[in-house]
Amino acid sequence: MDLPLLPAGPVPARRAMLIRRIRLLVAATISYNVVEAVIAIGAGAAANSTALIGFGLDSVIEVSSAAAVAWQFAGRDPQRRERAALRIIAISFFALAAYVTAESVRNLLGDDHAGHSTIGLTLAAVSLAVMPGLSFAQRRAGRELGSRTAVADSQQTMLCTYLSAVLLIGLGVNSLFGRPWADPIAALVIAAVAVKEGRDAWRGKACCTPQPSVVTSGGSCCTPQHHSSGH
Repeated sequence: MDLPLLPAGPVPARRAMLIRRIRLLVAATISYNVVEAVIAIGAGAAANSTALIGFGLDSVIEVSSAAAVAWQFAGRDPQRRERAALRIIAISFFALAAYVTAESVRNLLGDDHAGHSTIGLTLAAVSLAVMPGLSFAQRRAGRELGSRTAVADSQQTMLCTYLSAVLLIGLGVNSLFGRPWADPIAALVIAAVAVKEGRDAWRGKACCTPQPSVVTSGGSCCTPQHHSSGH
């Protein structure tokens, strides 16, 4: 659900608070994804599940995206680092799409099927509950602050939510009905979404779509600024 654009950038005190909030959200995302990666890769290896292993590797990519935002906002002028951070996020999307596509095709064509994983099902369900809240909070703060990088990272966190749903469905259908093709088919759809998000981040379109009715001279996250105070 898209959030409305604000007609002008936040005042300095509000801006400082938003930057602190984004830093905390990024730290929470990194911490959660590190734990998620360790659990998913371990459970995937135990159950011979490429979907779980892929989900764990996706968490590693999520960490690189969050780290790019942390690096941007660690500087005294976050806007100067925005382009480089957006490129890192875009490359993470492309890498994720390539891996998910390759693994999906391999799973569809191969005979190596995964076994049941209670840990994997639990992890997917927890991630499906946790990730939307993190994504929404970071997206809201990023849009108000005018940071395309924070919004792009929030989109990648939301993509992790979709992958959690795919993993939960795939593992569930495989465990209940013995249909190993369900996960790779759904994962191919997620790969297509990742390509689109990566392309948008690379082009700097991750923040929002301009809406003339709400954009004023104060600017927004979609309009370039030409004064030192930022957005």
